[in-house]
Amino acid sequence: MNCMIIDDDTLSRRIIEEFIQKTDGLELISSSGDPVEGINLLKKHDEIHLIFLDIEMPEMTGIELLNTLKNPPQIIIVSSKGKYAVDSYEYDVTDYLLKPVDYGRFYRAVSKAFKRFELMTAEQLGKDEIFIKKNATLVKLKYDDILWVEALENYVIFNTFADKYTIHFTMKAIEQKLPANKFTRVHRSYIVNTSCINVIEDNSVIIKVEDGVKSIPIGKSYKEKLMRDINLIIK
Repeated sequence: MNCMIIDDDTLSRRIIEEFIQKTDGLELISSSGDPVEGINLLKKHDEIHLIFLDIEMPEMTGIELLNTLKNPPQIIIVSSKGKYAVDSYEYDVTDYLLKPVDYGRFYRAVSKAFKRFELMTAEQLGKDEIFIKKNATLVKLKYDDILWVEALENYVIFNTFADKYTIHFTMKAIEQKLPANKFTRVHRSYIVNTSCINVIEDNSVIIKVEDGVKSIPIGKSYKEKLMRDINLIIK
């Protein structure tokens, strides 16, 4: 993965540079202490996959920088303060590292980034399928085989006819990656394959499974969109 560092802390920047150099699969494209310069560099380099980003910087904070990016690459926050963690996760950051960062914690964060990158890359290779990492292998899932996706704390579970696949990802990121013409979010914790919906009753979606049916709740804020997404005929 091509990566860059945007951090005004010189010592922290050098440490991350050393960590990147010793990690297979990472290539440092740019390292800057100026967030404005970082934005300009991003415009020149389309193939940046990961940014190590500080929060408190002169001229522009890391959060303000994120607000300028329409389609940001993966972000790993590197900050001396933990108070920005909640706000940063609204931007679907991959991880949040507290300074001083040791290599073990750095590597765990980068491992998450590698998993996301593999998922994103695999999805781009096929219009009707996605690849999920299970243990040390990549498993191909046809979109038509995915019944629903369920959130469980910091993980999401892909439920298919034959198996379940758990990955470290956010629902927001999964929702963006799955094709909108096939999948719709019906609840903060559920995304369903619209072609697999058997019945909608009261405030639930019913999907047939091998041993019966699965009832999935419909959140109030998602119901109107669900009605638009299905082929609804009313008298």
